[in-house]
Amino acid sequence: MAEIDLSPAKDKGVLKEIIKEGEGDETPTTGCKVKVHYTGTLLDGTKFDSSKDRDKPFKFDLGRGSVIKAWDIGIASMKKGEVAILTCAPEYAYGKDGSPPSIPPDATLKFEVELLDWQGEDLSPNKDKSIERFQIVAGKPYANPEDGAQVNIHLVGKYNGQVFEERDVEFTLGEGEVVGIVEGVEIALQRFLNGEKSRLLIKSKYAFKEQGNAEFNIPPNADVEYEVELKSFEKETGIWSMKPIEKIEQAKIQKEKGTKYFTSDKINLAIKVYQKVFKYLETKSDFEDDLAKERDNLALTTHLNLALCYLKTDENLLVKEQCTKALELDPENEKALFRRGQAHLKLASPEDAIIDFQQVLKVQPKNTAASKQISVCNYLIKKQLAKEKKLYANMFDKFAQEDKQKEEQKLKEQPDVMHGTLGEWGQEERPGGRDATAFEKENPNILMLNANGSGEFKNM
Repeated sequence: MAEIDLSPAKDKGVLKEIIKEGEGDETPTTGCKVKVHYTGTLLDGTKFDSSKDRDKPFKFDLGRGSVIKAWDIGIASMKKGEVAILTCAPEYAYGKDGSPPSIPPDATLKFEVELLDWQGEDLSPNKDKSIERFQIVAGKPYANPEDGAQVNIHLVGKYNGQVFEERDVEFTLGEGEVVGIVEGVEIALQRFLNGEKSRLLIKSKYAFKEQGNAEFNIPPNADVEYEVELKSFEKETGIWSMKPIEKIEQAKIQKEKGTKYFTSDKINLAIKVYQKVFKYLETKSDFEDDLAKERDNLALTTHLNLALCYLKTDENLLVKEQCTKALELDPENEKALFRRGQAHLKLASPEDAIIDFQQVLKVQPKNTAASKQISVCNYLIKKQLAKEKKLYANMFDKFAQEDKQKEEQKLKEQPDVMHGTLGEWGQEERPGGRDATAFEKENPNILMLNANGSGEFKNM
């Protein structure tokens, strides 16, 4: 088969000759993890390297500059199972310096390459291949949209090869749930470049999860595919450039948005947005006088709102954390004390909970809900004490029984006192091994052995 010039400048810097055709039509794209076998030779046929000789395929990330330029270009044109000869000019290989001692300066190289397989670029947070990207069109370097950016995308969703949605949509990155964007697409978009178009394979945990989607006829725990184009995006205004009053205004906007999501029962989204409030309030020293008071008030109410969200999602350690932060700003805050008490109860710590509820009553004696919770705490504490008492009683009975058994065992193991060296002598054993005299038989208690074996008379 004739050689094909793959070099972008058409300068014959990368020539490919196909030895064996591959399967299908797909080829790996930038970011894919490819697996190949290869043998490299100089133009005179001298072999300088071979993965086959090592019997170990070579893996690398395509298009990331981890191999010579000719490989990034040539292997991107290959299909699965394809075998090809890549002829690589020095400019696309090791250049003027070569790679001593195997590769001389200005060397043109030949590689016989077999493309064994490839996988998409893993964009999943835990690197478990639950979000894979296959690039179709490269974007413009160098910026990526961040959480909070306004993005404008076109997307096509597929399940089992069938399109279930196709649309243009604009939204705030991180809040895609509002417009039906699955989490996997949002995570992937943070790695997109402007103008990029990619295919995404998304596992169910980052798509429609165990609920599925009845509207799209997608069953529970289904994996889906999306083709996404990032048409444009606008970055969120840099916080570092904002004046204190602007930070306060942005914090208010995020807080109000979070409350809107909370009342719409979009709890996870509310949590995400409430957390953004603190980005604007983080540097306390930026705020003075009235702005400082407003800053603290915004922080206090946001901590309380987050605590309420976490109570609904049953993340009680986070409830405690948010309430404690609120109490640092307002030590007698009734809501913070009450909600922390609720968290303690859910964490099976009624002793801690009752302290918070009692403090609520000190702040507001008419709080009947706190009074009821104190009764609950007392009941649980009493129940726990009774349980512990029974447990300890059973434990002590068990120990006593074990001690008794051990004592009985010891007695069984002791020698018969009637045949010992102290007390009455038996007929079988006498000091020195002699038989008892007639006098000893008539007066068995006369002679008692002392510690060193000598005798002394008693009862005389």
